[in-house]
Amino acid sequence: MPVFLNSGDAGFEARFAALLEMKREDAPEVDDVVAGIIADVRARGDAAVIALTEQFDRLKLTAGTLAYTRAEIDEAIAHVPADERAALELAADRIRAYHTRQMPGDASWTDAQGATLGWRWTPVDAAGLYVPGGLASYPSSVLMNAIPAQVAGVENLVISAPTPDGAVNPLVLLAARLSGVDTVYRIGGAQAIAAMAYGTETIAPVDKITGPGNAYVAAAKRRVFGKVGIDMIAGPSEILVIADKANDPDWIAVDLLSQAEHDESAQAILITDDAEFGRTVAAAVETRLQTLTRRAIAGPSWREYGAVITVGDLAEAAALSDRIAPEHLELCVADPHALLAQIRHAGAIFLGQWTPEAIGDYIGGPNHVLPTARSARFSSGLSVMDFLKRTTLAEMTPAALRVIGPAAELLARSESLEAHGLSVRARLDRLNEGPQDRGRE
Repeated sequence: MPVFLNSGDAGFEARFAALLEMKREDAPEVDDVVAGIIADVRARGDAAVIALTEQFDRLKLTAGTLAYTRAEIDEAIAHVPADERAALELAADRIRAYHTRQMPGDASWTDAQGATLGWRWTPVDAAGLYVPGGLASYPSSVLMNAIPAQVAGVENLVISAPTPDGAVNPLVLLAARLSGVDTVYRIGGAQAIAAMAYGTETIAPVDKITGPGNAYVAAAKRRVFGKVGIDMIAGPSEILVIADKANDPDWIAVDLLSQAEHDESAQAILITDDAEFGRTVAAAVETRLQTLTRRAIAGPSWREYGAVITVGDLAEAAALSDRIAPEHLELCVADPHALLAQIRHAGAIFLGQWTPEAIGDYIGGPNHVLPTARSARFSSGLSVMDFLKRTTLAEMTPAALRVIGPAAELLARSESLEAHGLSVRARLDRLNEGPQDRGRE
């Protein structure tokens, strides 16, 4: 059974704190296994990737078949039904339009002292995009990772998409094509992360790795960080729905199950100001579970990690939501914008009962690669910014250096960094040599 909490009950704070601290993925042996995989890939390159792919995905490859050929991609996407292709194209267009608006601008200005300052944005040279396989294969994740990178201007993009037993999802390959990615490796797991980070004889190393995956992928991303950049360490999926009694309980139930069906460690929470409505939603969840195709996954998720929390009012709901800092937050209330103004921490927010979280997973436009495990308190979802670097710019004129240089020299001396101060002093001394050198100003 899910946890039922009421903020008015004695002991609520302790029980709510326990809910926040609940560990939904406990695999202490994972990091040791991943360390061994990374070391193997670094030492043996292609041979290790091939062997590990056969071991974990039951797929025999060679160096020449690590990536799909263009002909293989063409053949696969030819089998995509017209309606599915149209839906994917619509999603790609909307995701591209949204992320194009995220592109930041360069800036330059001259301050009162005559110094010219600013910044510029440039993309990383190469990015590796991880697309989950296994329990489910997600063409939507291809779009969400590749399109922001493409919009940012990354020239070299590759996708790593595991294909257990050689089963190919044509929609994944079509999504890659729509995103402008030509190289798709049919490998996954920690070995794929290691190959993209360190390179092999066939796979060129990248500068940034993005995309969600299982515990092994997350551990591998954590270990290669520093050698390459990463977007985040993604954990199990989460959804928090704040709903009043004016909603259809069945709608809220399927919204909760939309994340519970991802995996058994996913978490779905309802916060409501009406206890009876909360019980009705919980009953609707149980009814839906009887027929849901993925009930073997969604059922354990709901019963082990689900929660229904009753609060006194929506202001209290907003305060609890900020403490949860959910990956996905639905505001199914009469005035979602008023409630939105009270909330600070969430990966993505869906306003009103006509905006189910599933719209965000596929077609809305904003990215669905989002911070989990309360990390929305300090991080954001994937965007073009993940594929860009900001470089600061500064240009001193002699006059500007004359004005601000002495303070820099003084601060360098206060930190006992002699050469720092001397590098400024040498130029100040030149400026003070005499009128014959003033023409340089």
